[in-house]
Amino acid sequence: MSARDRFHELVRTALEKQGWVITHDPYHIDLGFVDFYIDLGAELLLAATKDEEKIAVEIKTFLAPSTISEFHTAIGQFINYRIALEDDDPDRRLYLAVPLDVYKRFFRYPFIQTVIVRNKIPLLVYDTEKQEIAEWIS
Repeated sequence: MSARDRFHELVRTALEKQGWVITHDPYHIDLGFVDFYIDLGAELLLAATKDEEKIAVEIKTFLAPSTISEFHTAIGQFINYRIALEDDDPDRRLYLAVPLDVYKRFFRYPFIQTVIVRNKIPLLVYDTEKQEIAEWIS
């Protein structure tokens, strides 16, 4: 099993532990000229309001030698996926999943934070050691 696959399963299991039901693995969007595959689609029934919250999660590992190159790719991919999702399933919120260690050492830089905030990118930070969701950042 590759590290990418391992992280995919880790995030999936961590979401299920928090009560999310995985509805799509992967979440497929057909644009007519190209297909997009977002890593996961999930739903959570919120008992208090009885409203269904739906999310899609694009999981990134940041294992390549250049973190900034992976960041550029992840942001571009995220923005394209979000636009496609707005047409395909406007009630589903897209999250970018990143490992906790990468979040701590890279995502805290002011420039990176500015990119995240200006592009309104919600993050799902996952802990690879504890195999759980460390933080949801909207």
